[in-house]
Amino acid sequence: MPRISRALISVTDKSGVAGFAKELREFGVEILSTGGTAKTLAASGIQIKEVSEFTGFPEMLDGRVKTLHPKVHGGILGVRSNASHVQAMNNYGIEPIDMVVVNLYAFEKTIANQLCSLADAIENIDIGGPTLLRAAAKNYPFVTVITDPQDYSAVIQEMKTHSGSVSEATNFTLAKKVFRLTNQYDSAIATYLESIESL
Repeated sequence: MPRISRALISVTDKSGVAGFAKELREFGVEILSTGGTAKTLAASGIQIKEVSEFTGFPEMLDGRVKTLHPKVHGGILGVRSNASHVQAMNNYGIEPIDMVVVNLYAFEKTIANQLCSLADAIENIDIGGPTLLRAAAKNYPFVTVITDPQDYSAVIQEMKTHSGSVSEATNFTLAKKVFRLTNQYDSAIATYLESIESL
């Protein structure tokens, strides 16, 4: 079980995230973050690195482009046991990301508001979040992915009992939660858009 050395945290639901990040830091985990999450963690005195600093590329387009970058997705998707993946990562300065902590824009909450316009709904379709989650879940043998704050304590407890590592079995369980979540999320978007009869 590889030790968690770097985590990317970008959450809409910030409940418990500062405490979780503090415990990760006690293991020496480097924390990458973006936007409001970065501000929340920094305000709690947690040392973080902005994703824009990590990639060398600024956030842009009103935050629509933050994590969609090869240094992020290469770091998540690289298979650590594949020599050619490791060589490519070394060649392009791609550092591994061992944990992804993401939950999605509250699309269903947004459209539940009777004053919600189509433009509002579209703006609350998360792009980077599902992409990060699916990438991490696909590479579950090497990446721990968390979508639910309820899983923070169990992951920390496992890290405490396994010298900062999380088992592949736990990662697989968490990966399955990702695909259930993204399926439900996409279904909600499709159902809403189908309800719009014309522009």
